[in-house]
Amino acid sequence: MATAPAKSQTAYHHGDLRKALLEAATLRIERDGLEGLSLRKLAEDIGVSRTALYHHFKDKSALLNAIAAQGFAAWTQMTLSHGDDEGLPVRERLRGFIFGYVDWARRHPQLYDLMFGSSIWKKGLADEHLKEVAYPAFQAMLGMISRWQRGGNINSNADPLRLTQVIWATVHGMVRLLMDGIYADATHLDAMCDCALELIIQA
Repeated sequence: MATAPAKSQTAYHHGDLRKALLEAATLRIERDGLEGLSLRKLAEDIGVSRTALYHHFKDKSALLNAIAAQGFAAWTQMTLSHGDDEGLPVRERLRGFIFGYVDWARRHPQLYDLMFGSSIWKKGLADEHLKEVAYPAFQAMLGMISRWQRGGNINSNADPLRLTQVIWATVHGMVRLLMDGIYADATHLDAMCDCALELIIQA
């Protein structure tokens, strides 16, 4: 009796395989959530052995850390691209940041949840590479908001750190209300963002 042919495996250069694994894992998380990701399924997705996968990620936690780190790099780029154009008035930069933040989170809900949820941080699973990317992401936002203060139209007397924490908490809170289904009417989102803008400007 003939046996089924073995599933073909794809050849990757060392760096290319890591990139392919991260891309495939991110896609699977966005589609199926964290519970839908396993190293076995990931190896099958891109046609490599689990042994090859383990050369790059020793376990699922290491893989999730790498995905989150990649997410923070993209999130930082988004933050600065929307809110740090010094050619625009501070009000427009703040508005761009708020709307850009919410839009990014809505387009990448599973990745956002991995980055800011409890799967890694609350369990104490963050590795050094993730910390090296995530902590500077907040510092980049702090620097941006400090520049807003110097540019006027936003409370220049407030402590920059506390103001950054409050602005972040405000926008993150709106995102979580929608993502967690606590307040699910997304048609109100633009009005909520505009209201947040006015509250921050007038503070």
